[in-house]
Amino acid sequence: GIDPGLIVHDFDAGLLSACLVLAPELPLASAMAMVPAIANGFADAFGAVAPAEVGCAFAWPGTIRINDGSCGRVRAAASTGDPAAEPDWLVIGFEIRFFEEGGGEPGLIPERTTLHEECCACIEPARLLEGWARHSLVWIDRWQEDGMRRLHESWCARMHPPGRTVQFELGGHKHAGRFVGLDEQGGMLLQTGNGVQLLPLSRMLETV
Repeated sequence: GIDPGLIVHDFDAGLLSACLVLAPELPLASAMAMVPAIANGFADAFGAVAPAEVGCAFAWPGTIRINDGSCGRVRAAASTGDPAAEPDWLVIGFEIRFFEEGGGEPGLIPERTTLHEECCACIEPARLLEGWARHSLVWIDRWQEDGMRRLHESWCARMHPPGRTVQFELGGHKHAGRFVGLDEQGGMLLQTGNGVQLLPLSRMLETV
């Protein structure tokens, strides 16, 4: 059975992962608002425990960037991939690398980093986890009271600014073009040689 509100977490081999189980009573396209809620919750929790000079940002749809290096991601899975259908369950979570397993040399993988490499060895996994759960619930409450606007604004403010050339893989397909912005439900507007393409946020869902 589904246990809405359940938080599952693990810390192993330098990787902290956690997820929140939800049973949204609305279409998947609208329920995907939980992705920016969870992302904003992580950023707020990280900002409360990290050194002031360390920055946290996002790359669509779920990459977590610490000081502009890829350090983790927001993840999502649901009982359906149909944006118009109401999912029986939706699981949204994150994973963040504290250090590389085996203590490898920093910088061996371009564009990838860890919290320890970014002067965040002082952060305790338990404190970050607790803060994430608390701040995420605050963002979910804001969304229930005020709708998508504040959630969307905060998430966009932590994204790379529009106009950048981006390339990424999503759902097994490679995409490249100019990042135009996000639609009201968090989908990416991508300018390619064939015009502006909308990539719904539900495309990030993982198959389970």
